[in-house]
Amino acid sequence: MTETITKDNLFRTVRPGPQTKADLTDSAARAIMKAEADSREAKPQRLRQARLEMEAQRPAPASAKRTAKKAKKFVSHRAA
Repeated sequence: MTETITKDNLFRTVRPGPQTKADLTDSAARAIMKAEADSREAKPQRLRQARLEMEAQRPAPASAKRTAKKAKKFVSHRAA
């Protein structure tokens, strides 16, 4: 009548309780929003990486002289 005690027959496994429909809907909505947020973040990350790679491949520009912009003169268009 006495069984040997093992870890399998001493403790019962605890089953998770059934989820309500609200819990299922909430978890599904959160999963959809997370997937959308991940896809929104992926594009800028990919573009940033491509830009950095392109800049790394481009040779450094020679020392460019800055040119002063010409100031525009105010011209009066009055009828004389």
